[in-house]
Amino acid sequence: MEDIRLYRYQEEVVQPALEGQNIIIWLPTGGGKTRAAVYVTKRHLESKPRAKVAVLVNKVHLVDQHYTKEFSPFLGKDYKVVPISGDSSQKDFFGLVVRDNDVVICTAQILENALQNKETEKHVELTDFTLLIFDECHHTNKDSVYNKIMTRYVERRLVADSRLPQVLGLTASLGAGGAKTLEKAKEHVLQICANLDASAIMSSQQHAKELKEKVPRPRKEYDIVEKRMEDPFGDHLKWMMKQIHGFMGTEDNFSPFGTQDYEAEVVLLEQTGVVEKNRLVAQCALHLRKYNDALLINDTVRMVDALRVLDSFYSTNREKRIGLDGTDIFLFGLFEENKVELKMLAANARYENPKLAKLESTLLKQFFKETSRGILFTKTRESTHCLYSWVLDNWRLQAAGIKAAILTGAGNQANHMTQNDQKQTIRRFREGALNLLVSTSVAEEGLDIPECNLVVRYGLLTNEIAMQQASGRARAENSIYSVVAVKGGCEQRRELTNEYLEELTCKAITEVQRMTPRDFRLKIQQIQRETLMSQRLSELRVQDRHSRYIPARVQLCCRTCDRPVARGSDVQVIDSAHYVIVNPDFRRYYRAGGQVYLPRTFEDWTPGCKISCAGCGKDWGMEMIYKNVTLPNVAIKNFALETPEGRETVKRWKDIKFAIEEFNYFEYCLNKFPDLL
Repeated sequence: MEDIRLYRYQEEVVQPALEGQNIIIWLPTGGGKTRAAVYVTKRHLESKPRAKVAVLVNKVHLVDQHYTKEFSPFLGKDYKVVPISGDSSQKDFFGLVVRDNDVVICTAQILENALQNKETEKHVELTDFTLLIFDECHHTNKDSVYNKIMTRYVERRLVADSRLPQVLGLTASLGAGGAKTLEKAKEHVLQICANLDASAIMSSQQHAKELKEKVPRPRKEYDIVEKRMEDPFGDHLKWMMKQIHGFMGTEDNFSPFGTQDYEAEVVLLEQTGVVEKNRLVAQCALHLRKYNDALLINDTVRMVDALRVLDSFYSTNREKRIGLDGTDIFLFGLFEENKVELKMLAANARYENPKLAKLESTLLKQFFKETSRGILFTKTRESTHCLYSWVLDNWRLQAAGIKAAILTGAGNQANHMTQNDQKQTIRRFREGALNLLVSTSVAEEGLDIPECNLVVRYGLLTNEIAMQQASGRARAENSIYSVVAVKGGCEQRRELTNEYLEELTCKAITEVQRMTPRDFRLKIQQIQRETLMSQRLSELRVQDRHSRYIPARVQLCCRTCDRPVARGSDVQVIDSAHYVIVNPDFRRYYRAGGQVYLPRTFEDWTPGCKISCAGCGKDWGMEMIYKNVTLPNVAIKNFALETPEGRETVKRWKDIKFAIEEFNYFEYCLNKFPDLL
């Protein structure tokens, strides 16, 4: 087993944790927070009778990373260390795994599920542990799973439960929590401390010079470009949008096309159309949102990328649509009539996005030596693919030896990377087979990515935490952190605001650190009591909302064609996550499409086919095969709800106003297959 050697600044920040205190360690990305946590864990296991440690992470890929890179090498010889993620069969026996191991590394959701589960093999109590470590602990806020775990903890703390585990939080950036004043930022920092029941925020004071030498900050550059002088492609898209508004009769009182504000407005317009049973407005709003997406892509990457997104939207919807009405004929016809013109405009290099030329020069300035390595951060999965395609098509970048790959978040959706894809991409980046990652925010925090000498933020509007995390990736000597943006544009303004907020956060943390222990403790206790009271009131409001309507009196109607297809009483939920229609008559209302393939497997179910409205082709969800029973698993956002108080739309199942029963497998099978018994 390797020896754990800490720098002096790490020894400084872990000291209260070695004494058994609940603390937050605040060190920059690359400062060795995880190594410090391993050291605390080792000392805890050595000194605490019947010690049991849980290392909690907020992203699946961090389970294996922390196990392989940190905890197993330093602790695996003398202690039983086990990683458990969603892909691990051991999660189904979590209670037994905890009993038989010394250190468990898992996603916070797995622990939360185990705290709720009553089956002996799966259930655990907080008091089964003696130390809880929260990685990226700034997420312990609001409705996060970290905060759900700590809410249980704080409730027991307030009744003086002495059996509770010690808590250690790790973060590179607590953030200002949306505050614009020092007092409000301080309140946010104190709230995080209260949520984690922390007695202190530890940062290096005595050895700050050593920390600065170990983790130097990159040189920040604003690579600013003048606004595009002429944009006939974008102008033509806007003209088409005006035609749609004219068709609807809603030409005034909207924000400029191609902005986030306009997107929010057309989202509300579509909801209004659905609620008022105005299909013309609802459908036009959906198409306008896609045109706005195209304008945003045109502003970020190439014109051909924007056209491809629009063309894909119309091709896909044309294939699915059944029984087109006048609105559909107008919208599809408008695109077809202008497609040739758009294609011609998109091919004219004279009007190409000037930000791409600036991005090219930014990359070329750094990729002049073989050891160069960089990350290009952008907003969406769509833009990562567009930028990756641009890099491959750019002969200058290829001549400079840039070998790029996409890195996006892992998940259960068909368009997500698998965890294995992520690992392979990062491995190739580490080994030098790749030297540029085109990434969403997934690479900002947590991932074990080698030191980079270039980090570029491109087309991003994010907060100060994301800015700090991204900046922390540029840790090589003489590294550059570049912001490519239009002069005076929203990205430049947001980045400057983030700099102010980063400074505000540091001042707020300093103010908190200067509080006397007594004042700090009293303030934390006050916040905890007020937070618990607020949470209980919120829970009562949720209970009241879910009992507002009788389920049988709520109808689910297809959001596109308005056809009634089910009642609220037909819906049941599996494992608090999968909402299925149990009425066999529902099968008459949908068509089964292609097979769904997901990047991971599940214990009790497998994906079936996509399902869509038999009347209009609107996507509804998919079939899930649960213990050999095929059930339609639907997303509520694809339906309108006809209620006793009028028509409504909701985005998530948790926002509905009627109660949903748990799925009873035995009862369902008995009703559907009475001859089985």
